[in-house]
Amino acid sequence: MDLSLILIFGAAALALGLLPKYRNWLLLLASILVVYILQPALPIRGLDYWLPTLTLALTTLVWAITREKKEPLNRADLIAAGMVGGMALLAGLNRYLEPFCCLTPTRPPVAIQVLAGVFGLACLIYAALRWGANRRLILHGGVLVLVGLFIVLKFPTLTTNASAALRTMTEQQSALAEAVDIRWLGFSYVAFRLIHILRDRLAGRMGAVSLQEGLVYAIFFPAFTAGPIDRLPRFTQELRKPFRLGWAEVWSGGKRVVWGIFKKFALADTLALVALNDANASQTTQGGWLWVLVYLYALRLYFDFSGYTDIAIGLGNWMGFKLPENFERPYLKPNLTQFWNAWHMTLAQWFRAYFFNPVTRWMRTKTQPAPMWAIILVGQTGTMLLIGLWHGITWNFMIWGIWHGVGLFAHNRWNEWVQPRLATWESKRGMSKIMPAVGTVVTFHYVTLGWVWFALSSPAASLDVLVRLLGFQ
Repeated sequence: MDLSLILIFGAAALALGLLPKYRNWLLLLASILVVYILQPALPIRGLDYWLPTLTLALTTLVWAITREKKEPLNRADLIAAGMVGGMALLAGLNRYLEPFCCLTPTRPPVAIQVLAGVFGLACLIYAALRWGANRRLILHGGVLVLVGLFIVLKFPTLTTNASAALRTMTEQQSALAEAVDIRWLGFSYVAFRLIHILRDRLAGRMGAVSLQEGLVYAIFFPAFTAGPIDRLPRFTQELRKPFRLGWAEVWSGGKRVVWGIFKKFALADTLALVALNDANASQTTQGGWLWVLVYLYALRLYFDFSGYTDIAIGLGNWMGFKLPENFERPYLKPNLTQFWNAWHMTLAQWFRAYFFNPVTRWMRTKTQPAPMWAIILVGQTGTMLLIGLWHGITWNFMIWGIWHGVGLFAHNRWNEWVQPRLATWESKRGMSKIMPAVGTVVTFHYVTLGWVWFALSSPAASLDVLVRLLGFQ
């Protein structure tokens, strides 16, 4: 998002906060529009129309298969379904509404394709409502479909092959296919919200939710592209509460939005010009300056991610939503465990709930339970590996995930060893202050060196930078 769009979103959020009677419906309408407007232009013909449409269709489909069979469709559900279908048709057919074309960055497909595609998706959703509601096999299948799409989008080779296939279908040159041809904006966060709904329905923890509520939760426009990842039960509580915007919300939300804009556009975007990347790394010969690049990259990443979070939280405040925090001074934490309790917190909590806890519980409750050290190693390394792959299925992201998994395991083992001795050490003069300070410095540098794998495009380039940073070359 650029600054102009954020200002438009801010004006929309304030307007919605001043219209409490119509807030939820207008919020759904605004979020649907944003799904189309934010989608970047793509070289494959019509794809920047179909991807947002599929976002809406997948969300509606997940709602359909997670409903209780005995729950009848009510008037509000039909209105929400009509809004989704109507907006999908409007976004496609407004190619003919000169000079108001278009909601999408390039011209949508021709009318017959739009009508056929929307009708086909509507039939699929109707079939899910009629025959697939709350069937465990279909719920599991929904999770597998979302994970499969995620793998295709995050694995460059598969994405390139998918691009070639789509280019062939649209009679474009398949030889020009690249992974960047398919950029499905917001899918990473929407997929995690939808998997959360499916998993909680399988576990029997999901209550009744209307289609309007499910859609607003999944595509809530302040958090659509960069999180945080909220939970549906908590979100719907606030969606159902009456709200009227007051000066307290205007002030608190405004502070977060302004601070977020400053962090993102004044700090992060400026640091991006001089922070670590492939070009800067190859042109820097002195180890001292290379350390500066790495430090600047660590700061740039924090200001970028946390800036967007501040903006989302501030916009949410104006509409009556208290979104969960995502960052809590992570670089000042005295160990790696606390760092990951303070960095991209909602992502870490999601993986903890849906991977770490089930895996470690299974390993503890087997007929022959695994030793505790093995449970911790598998749980932490596996969790961090998946978080790395969530960013992209590449060697660098895999190594970055393992880097943090091994670091967390090492801290856990160190903590087990040092705990009985801690009281004695801290009783010595000054040790109670020295130990946290040393821990903070060590943790910050471990995390910062890990960003080298995150910032560069290949293991060879990353290893070369690490070797030079540590003075071995």
